[in-house]
Amino acid sequence: MSKAAVVFLLLVTACTGATQTEETPAEETGAGTTTSTEPADQPYPSRPEVPTGPLDPTTAEGVEELLGSIYSGDFDGAQTVKITQGGDVRAAWIVADLLRFFQSGPPRDELVFTFTELTGIPWEPGKVDFVWAFDLLMAWDLPDWDQYSEVKAALYTRVQPSWQKFFDEDVSVDWRHVTWGGVLADERPFDDNGPCNCIPSLDNPLTTPTDGGDWYPDERIVFGVVVNGEALALPKHQMEIHEMLNLTLGGRDLGIPYCTLCGSAQAYFTDTLDERVVLRTSGLLSRSNKMMYDLPTGSLIDTFTGEATSGPLAEAGVVLEQTTVVASTWGEWKAAHPDTQILAQDGGIGRVYSFDPLGNRDANGPIFPIGEVDERLSVQENVVGVVTPDGTALAIPVEAAKSSLGPGGESEYQGVTIRFDDAIRVFDADGRELATHQAFWFAWSQFHPDTLLWPEQP
Repeated sequence: MSKAAVVFLLLVTACTGATQTEETPAEETGAGTTTSTEPADQPYPSRPEVPTGPLDPTTAEGVEELLGSIYSGDFDGAQTVKITQGGDVRAAWIVADLLRFFQSGPPRDELVFTFTELTGIPWEPGKVDFVWAFDLLMAWDLPDWDQYSEVKAALYTRVQPSWQKFFDEDVSVDWRHVTWGGVLADERPFDDNGPCNCIPSLDNPLTTPTDGGDWYPDERIVFGVVVNGEALALPKHQMEIHEMLNLTLGGRDLGIPYCTLCGSAQAYFTDTLDERVVLRTSGLLSRSNKMMYDLPTGSLIDTFTGEATSGPLAEAGVVLEQTTVVASTWGEWKAAHPDTQILAQDGGIGRVYSFDPLGNRDANGPIFPIGEVDERLSVQENVVGVVTPDGTALAIPVEAAKSSLGPGGESEYQGVTIRFDDAIRVFDADGRELATHQAFWFAWSQFHPDTLLWPEQP
């Protein structure tokens, strides 16, 4: 089977059961052992013993033969026998990866059987196989083996060869947490807003004054940003399509990603280096969070923290600076910022945007792996997150804060002031506003696992 046929097979099987339209992005479709003891309230079973050192030779041979059969188009499931015979549970990672691409038919059945044999955990009906598999392995924090990223690279680069640079120039990527979001990387040149087989970022978008935003209902959501006194509103339904903007506001260059899967719009200054950072969607996800990258250098950048994790920017230790993004209604935003601009109705590219492009996609919770869940709040409760001057991560439940504080109210907590005016904002001891953004609880808590939760929890 040709390489093109293998890629087609992977693309088709991975998208089985998920219908994609132009308005609905798919993303968002050895020696020695160690043991682990889980807390009593851990919803997952205890982790099995994990070998250390190289992968068990029989298991390694089975993995090699399995992948070889897939690449040649001869996968019939028989190649999984050696994997289970070797019994090295770390191979469950690559089996989970394959379940992302094989979601039906005999290959899927063989992979599920192999996964359950390796882990000793029975399959759970009603769950998406690869999501269930990754959630378990991430909750266990199961170690991989030294060659895992190379094996994963060989699989993933058959979908998009240009992803190889992310693997080759990896500095701090945890490839165990990475899955495919269902689309390819946006590789269009800067300022090219034409179509692509990707989630299309929007560069230098056309905006209009407040009265030019009469087309947008007051009760609908916008993401608002203010830089040097200039305000801009980004309608949520347009951000659901583009998921990334590169623009200039208040004399500063910004990259603004919106991760629909984790409910998080963020704004990063992209003009602090010798060359402007141009943010693009990679098509990859890490714990249900979109992975973005810098187009000029090919460096992966953690969308949630702004930390470069691969490529030249990671080698240089780059962490992009954030500024506040407010989730508000259009009516509330323009009342607070009467001179605001708003993204043009057609995005400046002649496009017609549905007000609800994602439909009920996320109605039943996260659709991609997230691992262990912090049970202090429900997974998709909206929180405003902030990192205080001393490095403390703090999450503020949106509805609870609005109800408790009331308009104009404020609360002192952990050396900062939480205030509810036009939105929930956070200020340091000198009255300077700190960068905040809204996100689903599962996303904030997994990227800031030591986060405090306002108000003080019993």
